[in-house]
Amino acid sequence: MHLSCLLLLLSLAAHAGAFDLGQTTRCVPVPPQMSVCQDVPYSEMRLPNLLGHSSLEEAVPRSDDWRTLLHTGCHPQARAFVCSLVAPVCLDRFIQPCRSMCVAVRESCAPVLACHGHAWPEALDCDRFPAQDDTCLTPLPKHISAFSKDFPQPVCQSCPSVEEAPSLKTVLDALCLNDFAVKAKISRRRLPSADPELTVEGPVELIQRGPLLPYDTVSLIQRWLLINLRCALPLVRPGRAQLYLITGTMRATGSIQLSSLFPWLKKDMHIAAAARKWKHHKC
Repeated sequence: MHLSCLLLLLSLAAHAGAFDLGQTTRCVPVPPQMSVCQDVPYSEMRLPNLLGHSSLEEAVPRSDDWRTLLHTGCHPQARAFVCSLVAPVCLDRFIQPCRSMCVAVRESCAPVLACHGHAWPEALDCDRFPAQDDTCLTPLPKHISAFSKDFPQPVCQSCPSVEEAPSLKTVLDALCLNDFAVKAKISRRRLPSADPELTVEGPVELIQRGPLLPYDTVSLIQRWLLINLRCALPLVRPGRAQLYLITGTMRATGSIQLSSLFPWLKKDMHIAAAARKWKHHKC
């Protein structure tokens, strides 16, 4: 499901800012169909929820509208934030996200929405949530948040170049001008499912490691694909997979930017030759 589906969610949530916390609610099991909230540490949720959905028939499809955004990993607490709204824990009172938690998630995830032409929903104006206290969900401690930011992060960017059948010189020049290069197979699902539409299939090969972390590279490339869907969807036809040589740079902010993608076809010997020569090549 594309992030454009969030437009439906935003229009349906427009009245959420006026939600009455004192209204009568009931407790229901968190349904298995609500896949985005299956890992919450509780089994029952309140209805109506904090987005005003009064039934599971309404809440479950609307929770799915957040799935692609959550797959981007835009913030480590994005899922907890969303689930506190669509599937609030059933206690004697509503446990809302703290204003500071909302701000932290908004600052990281709003740019992802903006990448797809959407603004942060007015219904989720952080001022509607309580200031930090003992009855709301708090953000991660600063030292944990800072640790996660130390990892290279994908961001919204202009689309990188895609060049088929490049010359040996073109590939070697791309390797010289960039900080990293990886060999990765990108696959695209034919039909909608709970999993991301685009995935990195199997392990990736680090041709030029640069700032990349081997254990995080698959996740990094996959999150880039989901954040930059307008660039990524044309790379692979539905139901197919394509191998690419991907080059990119590391910004001073710690974010990565992809520079070029070369389809790695069996008949194309220049990419394979460049990958072999690279270890001994002098730029």
